[in-house]
Amino acid sequence: MSARRFVFAIPLVALGVALLAAAPVTAQTNGGDSVLPDEFRTPWGHPDLQGIWSSSGATPMERPDEYQGRATLSDEEVAQIRRATEERDQQLLLADARRTAAGGNVGAYNNFWMERGARNNRTSMLVDPPNGRFPPLTPEGQKARIGQPRGDDTWEDRHIWERCVTRGGMPNAMFPRSYNNNMQVFQTPDHVVMLLEQVHEVRVVPLDGRPPLADNIGQWNGDARGRWEGDTLVVTTTNLDRRVSALQPWSAFSSHDGSGEDMMLVERFTRTGPQTLEYEVEVHDPQMYTRSWTVAYPFSLSPDVMYEYACHEGNLGMEGILAGGRADDAREAAR
Repeated sequence: MSARRFVFAIPLVALGVALLAAAPVTAQTNGGDSVLPDEFRTPWGHPDLQGIWSSSGATPMERPDEYQGRATLSDEEVAQIRRATEERDQQLLLADARRTAAGGNVGAYNNFWMERGARNNRTSMLVDPPNGRFPPLTPEGQKARIGQPRGDDTWEDRHIWERCVTRGGMPNAMFPRSYNNNMQVFQTPDHVVMLLEQVHEVRVVPLDGRPPLADNIGQWNGDARGRWEGDTLVVTTTNLDRRVSALQPWSAFSSHDGSGEDMMLVERFTRTGPQTLEYEVEVHDPQMYTRSWTVAYPFSLSPDVMYEYACHEGNLGMEGILAGGRADDAREAAR
């Protein structure tokens, strides 16, 4: 089997990358444990997760009412949804541009920039609770959800994603959205590194059993520690900054949708075939949710390269938001 090698430079980390070409071999199972053929293993024996992987945001996070009681769709139903999506995409492609107008339409990216992926057979990405819906919020979670400030007092009110600091921190950093849903994986015997296309973030996961960071050290994407359980990479993440939000539906426009102080994530990465990687994240946030919840979806191996994601650090829109806030304040003061 042939292999292509690329070297990608990351600050503090420079790792060789093996992008495996597809082969007509699928992973087999034996007693529930994945058994990968040797061509999908690293020279040191771990499942080879290296490559550029793309996730799809076409499947809804929560299960729609019309599919309650059903975890999957038929192939015919999926084909029908895909046809309707393709027809809508074509209509949007040919539609006239909607220009920004003062006091009216604010404008938006046109459909050319969107890459939502293809709908699969699952009725929701949320797989636990079994009804495909987020569990109820605790009283603290309800307070956090409804007690949002207006968001224009200071630039710090705007969300960390909108400010190009992070895609929203974990677990949001891994969730597929409307575009830039790519992840490049690098491996050594004692580390797995994930380069997330948006917002050019790097997750470094040690596998060497080192102790976690002290409790008082928070990070946007948390402190990750990995281990192999059979052919599944299990990553446990703690020490998440409380401004990172796991509250759903997630708001990209407020830094106050915080999560619980002791939120913990358990992720599982399993290569299930030549072109597929199954991802699962179990979210434990007892301060905000009455129980844990789990999201799962597949990644597919991409033949494309991943380009730099250049965020809008010179965000002139921020000036408009804050100026509008001061105008509202003046109007209220004049009453």
